[in-house]
Parts: sequence; C-alpha cells; structure tokens
Amino acid sequence: MARVPAVPAVLAVLLDRIRRAPGRVRKATPRTLPALELAARPRPWAGALGMTAVVLVGAWLGLLIVGNVKAPVGPMNTTMTLRPSLTGGTKINVSPLGALTLDSHVAPVRLDVNVDQLDPLRSQALVDHPERLSGLQDEVARDVEHGTLDLAVRSGIAVVSGATALGLAVYRRPRRALIAGGLALALLAASGATAYATWNPKSVLEPKFSGLLSSAPSLVGNARSIVTEFDVYQKELARLVTNVTKLYDVTSTLPAYDPDPTTIRVLHVSDIHLNPASWKIIASLVKQYDVNVIVDSGDTMDHGTAAENGFLDPIAGLGVPYVWVRGNHDSTLTQRYLAHMKNVHVLDDGRAQSVAGLRFAGIGDPQYTPDRSTVPGGDAAEVLAGDRLASALRDQRAAGTPVDVAIAHEPSAARETDGEVPLVLCGHLHHAGTEMLPYGTRLRMEGSTGGSGLRAVEHKYPAPIEASILYFDRDSRRLQAWDEIKLGGLGLTTAEVSRHLPEENQPGATPTPATPSGTPTRSGP
Repeated sequence: MARVPAVPAVLAVLLDRIRRAPGRVRKATPRTLPALELAARPRPWAGALGMTAVVLVGAWLGLLIVGNVKAPVGPMNTTMTLRPSLTGGTKINVSPLGALTLDSHVAPVRLDVNVDQLDPLRSQALVDHPERLSGLQDEVARDVEHGTLDLAVRSGIAVVSGATALGLAVYRRPRRALIAGGLALALLAASGATAYATWNPKSVLEPKFSGLLSSAPSLVGNARSIVTEFDVYQKELARLVTNVTKLYDVTSTLPAYDPDPTTIRVLHVSDIHLNPASWKIIASLVKQYDVNVIVDSGDTMDHGTAAENGFLDPIAGLGVPYVWVRGNHDSTLTQRYLAHMKNVHVLDDGRAQSVAGLRFAGIGDPQYTPDRSTVPGGDAAEVLAGDRLASALRDQRAAGTPVDVAIAHEPSAARETDGEVPLVLCGHLHHAGTEMLPYGTRLRMEGSTGGSGLRAVEHKYPAPIEASILYFDRDSRRLQAWDEIKLGGLGLTTAEVSRHLPEENQPGATPTPATPSGTPTRSGP
C-alpha cells in the first residue's frame, strides 16, 4: 500500500501551482501526489545558474548602454569601451581604414578604442606650434591614463546598474537584485585584476590588421627596413661621393686651375633640413677635399624645437671649424645650442670673425616661420636684414679689416651686399646657382645638402643633394674656383662633380681691377 504524503507538503505544492498558474487548478489524486512532492523540493544549482545568467546579461546590457567614455587622446577624439570577450585583448578601430588587434591582456573583457576624428583645433595648434611635438608622447600617455580611469569608473557603475535592474525585474526582490549588482561588480574587478596581471606592453610590436589596414604589416616591415638599413645607405652614399671625386681628380682635363696645398678650401652647405645622411656626406667631403672650414647658410633644422637639437651633435665630430647663420627654419633656440658647441662660429648682426685664414660676416634670417614667434615680413624684412649686413661690411672696410665672405640665408638679403664684399653665400631656394651682381659682388647660392629633407618626395623625382667646394688663394683671399657636387636624391645613387672658374681666372682673361683692399666698391649710395 502506497504511503500518503504529508498533508501540509501537498497543500504547499498546490498553493504554489495556483499562484503560478491561476485559473488552472488540477485536482490532486493519489497518483499525482508523489510528482507534486518531488517538484516541491529545492534545486540549488538551478538558482545559482539563474543568478549567474542575470549577472552576466545585466552586466553586458549595462556596458552596452552606458559603458563607454569619450576621451581626447592627443589631437584625436576617441571612444573607449569595455566588451565581454573570451580572449581579451585590445581592438583599435580606425574607420574607414579597418582595425588592428593587440594581444594586450588575457581576461573576459576586451578594450575597444574607436578613433572618431582628428580635433581641428588641437591639430592646428600642433601645426602652428611644432615645438609641442616634443611633449606629445607624454600628453598621449596622460590622456590614455585619464581615459582608462574614467572608463573603469563608468564601467563599474554600468555593470552594477545593469545587473541590479535585471535582478529586480526577474526576482522582484530588492535583496536579490542587490546581490546581482554586487556579484557583477566583483566580476568586473576580477576581470580588471586579471587584465592587469597579464598585461603585455610588447603587444604593440605585433598587431593584427584587418580591413584596408591588412597591407600595413608590409608597410611596417618596409619602414623598419629603412630604419635599420639607413645607416648602411648613408655610408654607401658617402663612399660614392669619395669614389666619384677620386675619379674626377684622375680624369679631369681642366688645365686652368689646380689647387696647391696652401689653398684655403671651404665646404659650402645649406638647407640640410634634418637629413641625417648629410653628416656622412659632409664628413666624406671634408676628408676627400682636405677642407679647412665648413660654411652652413642656414635651415639646418626643420622646426627649430628643442627636440631637434640632438641632430646637431655630429657637427662636433667633423674636425674642422663650422661657420653658421640662422635660416628661416632655425630658431634662436637652435642658435644658442650651436653657439655653445666647440668649434662652431655663429654669425649674426654682421659681426665678423676670422676663421681658417678668411674673414666671414653674416646675419641671421629675420623670419623664423615655424612657431610664428615673429610676424613674417616677406622680402621687405629680408631687404632690411641685408641692409644691416651691408652697413656692417662698410664699417669693417672703413676700419681696415675688410670681410672676405658674407653669408645670408635668403638671396634677396644677400643681394643687398653688392659692392661691399667680393663674395656672398646664401641658400634657401634649394637649387644651386652663381650670379655676378651689378657692383661686382659674386653671389653663390647653394642647393639643399639635405635633399630638401622631408620635402624630397613632394615632386615627381627626389630632390638632389648638393654642396660645393670653394677654393681661395691664401694671400689675396679671393675665390679661384669652385666644384659643384650633386648627388641623386633619396634612394638614387648618381653623383656629379663639376669644376667652375670665375671669368677672371679663365685662360686668356684680363684680371679685373680691384681696390687696394681687394674689395669692389659700389658707385651708388
């Protein structure tokens, strides 16, 4: 005979069924009572599984709805978000180019960073003030740190709110809803701790690309090859210069001029524009031509910032005096850095200095344009600068210490010295040329010894690398000849060397009369 269940237990089951399904009351019979008793027994695993589902779904909904942060990173506006993930990592979306994924950490959450746009104001500020580039890395690091902290706080609020709201909707009991919210916060904290413990900073070196960025690995590889092989490239370029000049010396049939050991050899360079290959080429020319002094007519830098100053350090190892004037891409900060360097002679305001047997005078360019610290004055400012240099040259001649070579960066300033000095050197226009001015001053304009720097690839063909060797008679201190040296631009391996003579030194020419000081004079005011 079957055992009859306890009456209170049966009633409890019946009441629960009535509450869950009102209007559908089934009559209990002896055959159904055991099943009802079994259904009344508690199932702990089912409750735990339900709570887990509520926590996970609620946390995910909270992150999806409010768990993101708008954060500026340098000149960019970004959106940072945490997403549930089985593998973790970081995904950076660069719309519309694609995305790159980093194995930055192992945790059940993934960091998504969407690059929304470049902020026009912050971007323009970098263009107008390039000196800020030196601190951009620290600024980006601070922005990312602040953005991540804000994201952590917002994500905590999002998961607690989402899990609590869903728990309240499911259980309709505040206590169980608060338990769900607490568990969601604990889950997020554990995920954050796991991400911190497994953080891999080297992941940025091995990104995975998708979309249009899928070609990026080959581009990155090429860029790395350029960086690692650039030293080889610049050494081979310098060796090419040496070999070509040796060949020129052997095969040249020019009988008009052969420099003797007493000749003063001046290497004229200009507009290097931060090209590191220039130093290898200059060092090769100094050695090959037994150069006595280097003259740099400006634009050695590109922005004139403190971050660029280290580029100038190879000058100290060239082994010969270095005479320099400021160009429109060189700041007074650049000038002060060079002025404190051994064996460097900075010329400004027309003051003369005797170097390697010649007297040089020069003036800095009045238009340092990159940081807009000085309002550009165009040709008028250059002419005024040239007038100041010409006045200083007249004073030197009146004092019995005439200048042999004047230096200015911009040709329009150099032309104002006509009649006050035998030779004036300049640059700026990135192409070489020689011009006899109306009152007898020879203007020698140098091309870009840096191949126009980053501007080398702006045109169809790379800009050439140019420099000159000027030969001066030690007694008269007059220009006897000059060699123009031209190398193919970035990636090219061509070289030309050509010798030029002043008209008065060419065979059969009648020497040009000069004043007792050896300096032509201007007949006008």
